[in-house]
Amino acid sequence: MEDWAEIRRLHRSEGLPIKEIVRVLGVARNTVRSALASDGPPRYERAAAGSIVDEVEPRIRELLAVYPTMPATVIAERIGWERSIRVLSARVAELRPVYLPPDPASRTAYVAGEIAQCDLWFPPVELPVGFGQTRSAKRLPVLTMVLGYSRWLLAMLIPSRHAEDLFAGWWRLIEGLGAVPRVLVWDGEGAIGRRRGGRTELTGQCQAFRGTLGAKVLVCRPADPEAKGIIERAHDYLERSFLPGRSFAGPAEFNGQLSDWLEVVNTRPRRALGCAPADRIAADRTAMLTLPPVAPASGWRSSTRLPRDHYIRLDSNDYSVHPAVVGRRIEVIADLDRVRALCEGKIVADHQRIWAAHQTISDPAHVEAAKTLRRTRNGLLRPVSEPEVQVRCLDDYDTAFGVSTGQGGVA
Repeated sequence: MEDWAEIRRLHRSEGLPIKEIVRVLGVARNTVRSALASDGPPRYERAAAGSIVDEVEPRIRELLAVYPTMPATVIAERIGWERSIRVLSARVAELRPVYLPPDPASRTAYVAGEIAQCDLWFPPVELPVGFGQTRSAKRLPVLTMVLGYSRWLLAMLIPSRHAEDLFAGWWRLIEGLGAVPRVLVWDGEGAIGRRRGGRTELTGQCQAFRGTLGAKVLVCRPADPEAKGIIERAHDYLERSFLPGRSFAGPAEFNGQLSDWLEVVNTRPRRALGCAPADRIAADRTAMLTLPPVAPASGWRSSTRLPRDHYIRLDSNDYSVHPAVVGRRIEVIADLDRVRALCEGKIVADHQRIWAAHQTISDPAHVEAAKTLRRTRNGLLRPVSEPEVQVRCLDDYDTAFGVSTGQGGVA
């Protein structure tokens, strides 16, 4: 390589003839002629050696011509191949595209404000949720959403995959974004809907939710991860960048650390964009729909008559209600943080939402009020002052049964 470069320099720059270059560099005349005739640097090219697959290649082509997707293991069986399967598989991989129609991948471009991909991420961690309990990833999903144009990432931990919790968390993400993407893409999540007959079938709750937002919800086809590749890459990034080296004392701390991390991540440049999501989020929000004037119905809502034990059950936990409204109809309203009960517009219970399972949450004021009401009711049913009752003379019983007594005893 050095001789080739120097020969061309001496001839083109210094103007030396071939004879003089031979004398100066001490190389052969044919070497100088070859260097001046070639446009590129010399390189060693090894003579191609034959392969043990060459002799069976015609038979491989015959099989691929009939059945282009035939696996290499089946081809090896058909042709009686007894050598290494790796050598045969490599040759089959080279020949197969000749017999298959081309399958070019399309490049997807996103318009500002058009689309957002949503999914649930199950982090491989166990979080303490109080009362000596921990929850694994399968029971503590993280709701994630990525905007297609700006790649702005939003995420938060929610208590469960129930529709009530999912839509409450989804609305909180959209409300925090400050705008509504026009199209929301989901995988086949049970609370959202499913793909059937080539069409999207949404649940009633999802229809009500998207109707309030005025947006469109699409459900991807099964086994089609490329349709939501942005959110899948975001999940991989969360596992590789957010989780390592972190510990969490509970769900609140998890969400706190996640929120702080997202503020930093959304300012980092993306190679696919050539800029950071923070540089595009303003244009993305401007092109989106505005937030609805009324928030969509989300969270847990039910109406029931308060039983005598003055407790209501929500997500396997029992919460106390003021016993003064026992037997009356109450409305239970719960979100990701609080559990409330109202009777005729008045709050009769307000508890923090518990993420542990099978617990009884009692307000001391409710317990004391129940004791007072029980004492009062018992006093009404069992008076302290008993009415006077006439005492009958015992001689009347003796007369009724024909029994007479004398001074010395029974006659």
